[in-house]
Amino acid sequence: MGALVTSVRQVSAVPELTVDLAAVAANTSRFVSWARGAVMAVVKADGFGHGLGDVARTAVAAGATRVGVTSLDEAVRVRESGVDVPVLSWLNPVDVDVRTAVRCGIDLSVPSLDHLAALHSGVRVHLQLDTGMARDGAAPESWLSLMSAARRAELAGRVSVVGVMGHLPCADTPGANESGTRALLRGVEMARQAGLKPSVRHLAATSAALTDPGTHLDVVRIGAGLVGIDPSGTTRLRPALRWTAPVVQVRRVAAGTGIGYGHAHVTERATTLALLPVGYADGLPRGASGRAEVWLAGRRRPVAGVISMDQAVVDVGDDVVVPGDEAVVFGPGDDGEPTVGDWARWAGTIPHEIVTGIGARVRRCVR
Repeated sequence: MGALVTSVRQVSAVPELTVDLAAVAANTSRFVSWARGAVMAVVKADGFGHGLGDVARTAVAAGATRVGVTSLDEAVRVRESGVDVPVLSWLNPVDVDVRTAVRCGIDLSVPSLDHLAALHSGVRVHLQLDTGMARDGAAPESWLSLMSAARRAELAGRVSVVGVMGHLPCADTPGANESGTRALLRGVEMARQAGLKPSVRHLAATSAALTDPGTHLDVVRIGAGLVGIDPSGTTRLRPALRWTAPVVQVRRVAAGTGIGYGHAHVTERATTLALLPVGYADGLPRGASGRAEVWLAGRRRPVAGVISMDQAVVDVGDDVVVPGDEAVVFGPGDDGEPTVGDWARWAGTIPHEIVTGIGARVRRCVR
């Protein structure tokens, strides 16, 4: 075979992530219809990478009556996006800016006596209990002290206790939620015995909301489910992302050609390679190298070699591909293209990590 032939031309298109808010609305409506209680739309991590304000507004319009985030900064952004329903922030430092929370009408979680002691100005709070995670939330041995202190703080006008919350460690496992549910209900009873009157009990996130109605209580917290991810693997939701990238270079190579760093892939025959301007800096997991595929020229094509920081090479065989052609990195899967779930499986991770890891260089488009 003679010299390699390379085709290059100027391409105006750029990698683009399209967010389908109709999918978010449809998913929210399904949870609203399934839930025994109300739905809290969880939009942490920039709405699971889909846009915090867009997802929050869409979910509320579709029937969610509360919004949840981790940080106070995220909660303020929810308010600034025009959302006017109760908003809860549950992962804050002891010295959280209480005045901002009160001014913006944001509820705060209370996971410890130290957090409680720092609160003032009548801020609305949810007592956060560790119901089996050994992570965030007050440890069971401190619940009685926390309830008593919360009642004193309420009588002093420093806080208003409106809720009790927990989290389930094994919600994806059938039958694993009974102990966590009993623990939360025991905590609620302790709160009432202390003279508190919490009106909102919440424990279930997406998996438990889909698989265990006994965990629903007053509110279910739906985050991944809003954007089409079902961690329980029991329900088909509508994925809300489509990631495309243009072909920027095409070359014909001979059999025995090593591709990329370390020549991790060597061609077995003459073939055509298409270069995409996306890599692990953009959110393509390097760990998916050797297994990943994209949709290009009417079918799935293997990603050849190691995914680089900025680039990925796709083997298209003998088919005709030209610079400017669009590759679908992932989408809903309706036409056969890879899904977020496929990429998570190839990378040995979960879909949540894929959708929250897409970099800022990928242009966002909301429809």
